[in-house]
Amino acid sequence: MIYADNAATTRTSDRAFEQMIPFLREEYGNASSRYSLGTKAKRALEHARKQTAEAINAEPSEIIFTSGGSEANNWVLRFVADAYCNEPTHIITSSIEHHSVLNVCRALERNGVEIKFLPVASTGLVSVEDVEAAIRPDTKLVTIMLANNEIGTIQPIAEIGHLLKGKGILFHTDAVQAVGHIPVNVSKLQIDFLTASAHKFNGAKGTGILYKRAGLELSPIMFGGKQEQGLRAGTENVAGIVSTGCAIEESVEEMATTANRLRTMVEIVERRVKEQIPSVRVNGEIKNRLPGIVNLGFDGVSGESLMHLLDLKDIYVSTSSACTSGNDEPSHVLLAMGQTKQQAQAAIRISFGRYNTIDEAEIVASALCNAYNKISPISISGYS
Repeated sequence: MIYADNAATTRTSDRAFEQMIPFLREEYGNASSRYSLGTKAKRALEHARKQTAEAINAEPSEIIFTSGGSEANNWVLRFVADAYCNEPTHIITSSIEHHSVLNVCRALERNGVEIKFLPVASTGLVSVEDVEAAIRPDTKLVTIMLANNEIGTIQPIAEIGHLLKGKGILFHTDAVQAVGHIPVNVSKLQIDFLTASAHKFNGAKGTGILYKRAGLELSPIMFGGKQEQGLRAGTENVAGIVSTGCAIEESVEEMATTANRLRTMVEIVERRVKEQIPSVRVNGEIKNRLPGIVNLGFDGVSGESLMHLLDLKDIYVSTSSACTSGNDEPSHVLLAMGQTKQQAQAAIRISFGRYNTIDEAEIVASALCNAYNKISPISISGYS
């Protein structure tokens, strides 16, 4: 088996798995309980908060744990809309955001919030100039993802942060694909909110991260007890949070070495495929992208057909974000980049991770070319 869909989810690392197991069995106390079993869980939770904060150059008090990136994204956007519900509210975002941002924005639009969906270049890059031109007196929030989940393009977040500084506009970045894979420094990015998800950097599923800059107000997403600074009531997922702290620390430690290997693997795939299929398109930025993602477009074939042929060989890739699987609609990201519906439906995403090898990259490239050659004559004759 070759798993090459790490942008969808990752295998929990051995170290993170081992560290979380005691908190599912022997050390299963409630972190809010004051006897020793509970205080052990509380100490582990706060240690994970410290690990997470150090990984993105934040303070532990600025870290709130959630159930995932989608919850954290929803929380930030809905908070801003609620905070300014009695006055005109304008939010700026991009047309290639994750659906946990886009769909919230569309819901807010129906409630009277004005949303500006910025276009992107053919490489999927947001223009800082477009952000500046879109700012209005009633702009309350700018939300631009740090790195795109389908094409890997890294956005100019620090430059946008510099642009917004002193304007009284909140700035949020969805960093789900970036944290643990490229250096992330909340101070240098000049952001107010950042969201991330543990299962994207080899932590366990079910735990997310919300960074909130010190001094900012945030209304509770859930009422009840005083967990997570009184902002998110409910018994904490201690085991998942422990895995988060461990995994993010481990990812940062190994980041440079892992990134170099992933770039080599992506280069192998691109080179091998281009040699046999000269018409292939590399979608997105070539240089300014995440190290392990490559999105390839093929003329005259269905990306889904390629994916299924690779699946028969126990090679797992995707055609788009996992959040849109089962949807016949083409990638909104590729459409926003100016591609036709046919082009967008003829793309696949390969996303390598920590546990992939150079040899696997060679196998994936060969299998992909074989799959293309198997179906391209048939597909070309009847493709529309």
